[in-house]
Amino acid sequence: MKLIIAMIQPHRLPDVKKALYDAGVFKMTVTNVLGCGQQKGYTETYRGVIHEVNLLKKIRLEIAVNEDYADKTIDAIRKGAYTGNIGDGKIFVLELPRCIRIRTGEEGPEAIG
Repeated sequence: MKLIIAMIQPHRLPDVKKALYDAGVFKMTVTNVLGCGQQKGYTETYRGVIHEVNLLKKIRLEIAVNEDYADKTIDAIRKGAYTGNIGDGKIFVLELPRCIRIRTGEEGPEAIG
């Protein structure tokens, strides 16, 4: 089992969701987050005062998958999030040692579905 965490640009979320649905991945957690990476932020002028904005809006996707869906999920995220510009995002793949479905008590790959 794998936990796939992806940081993507907010405007790419519909494309990533469509690519995931096309790959047969329907379960995910989506969170609005702030962060910065290679983009380093930008400056704005508001009422004559310069403000440096270095935390940019991002979307964090968390998807728990069984081994046979890991590569499909990663490829779908890459396909949906790709623009070719700095800031396309990152994908982190972690081992998921245990998963338990609260409702039924199922564990392991059966709990992920």
